[in-house]
Amino acid sequence: MLIFGAMAQQLYNPFANFNFSNKNCFLSGELLANTDQKVQVFPQWLIERYHLQNKPFKLLDESMATYQDIKVPCQPNINTTYFEPLEAEIAEAFAIGYEAVKQLDSLKIFQWAGKLLYGIIFNEIQSGIKLQHAQGEEFNISQAIIHKFGNLHLMLQSLIRPIIFEGFEPFSLFLFKVDNNPEEFGYRDEINTLTFSLRINDFGLIICLQDNGANKIYHREIYDQIANDQLHPIQFEEFCARVFYSAYLFNRLPEYNVMPVGDEVYMEDMPLRGMSSKPLFDDWINKTYGQVLESFWKNWGFLLLEIIKNPEKPMSFLFNPDGSKINASTIELPV
Repeated sequence: MLIFGAMAQQLYNPFANFNFSNKNCFLSGELLANTDQKVQVFPQWLIERYHLQNKPFKLLDESMATYQDIKVPCQPNINTTYFEPLEAEIAEAFAIGYEAVKQLDSLKIFQWAGKLLYGIIFNEIQSGIKLQHAQGEEFNISQAIIHKFGNLHLMLQSLIRPIIFEGFEPFSLFLFKVDNNPEEFGYRDEINTLTFSLRINDFGLIICLQDNGANKIYHREIYDQIANDQLHPIQFEEFCARVFYSAYLFNRLPEYNVMPVGDEVYMEDMPLRGMSSKPLFDDWINKTYGQVLESFWKNWGFLLLEIIKNPEKPMSFLFNPDGSKINASTIELPV
């Protein structure tokens, strides 16, 4: 990554010296007046709408928090100037549903989902540092993960600084109309691949936050067939399983040129193929995909043996064995 010029001094990289204390704003790095200056990672409107206040949220170290407990240190002015207007716009669209979400600027969805996922990452890293130090060890994290998390954090600063993505989107976004139970809060994330899904109201969205659109291209044929259909929740979860699995198979670490020009910062993506002739995705293995699908279909109780009864054609609620689409209205399962 190339950074130079005066603006580079203003860009904050918490991974440079592993600063994950509560003394600095998680996004800008500014020193806070006190360690109580925090914002919730899961916004209050979402917590109240889906009664998440005391619902448990499991961290990677197996410790339990509640959705309400997960917070990040944040400069109050950044919260009021940038986060609150974004939350208000997202909250309004999400309350209306699919048609309003469809009209949102995709960069704003990326920033909103990125802030949420990075907020969880921040908490995970804090927990990891405490745990390792309690055991008298240095905190270790792979360079590849630091690379991905650091780029996400840099891109999130587009909320507070003029960062321009030069002719590319750093993410893949999938949006569907879904016949959900209105009270259900369907949330899932995979931190290592920076993949996030949310199924609420009458829609479901999936976003891969650091793939430069590669997963969108990988699933384009299927997505184009079903993007305008109303899906049964089990169909959305099936597509989710496909995307979460392909995000795991994605074997590139995107690289960027970061070029300050005056007060603006331009980010340019480097070709994903790079010097390698290897495909961007590792081989798809149906048995492994079946295990992912079993997890995503937990609500309906399908087991791996049923899912991969035919190893060549795993069970599907999106397509019949002949490849024709399955209409959601013909699926006789609870929503």
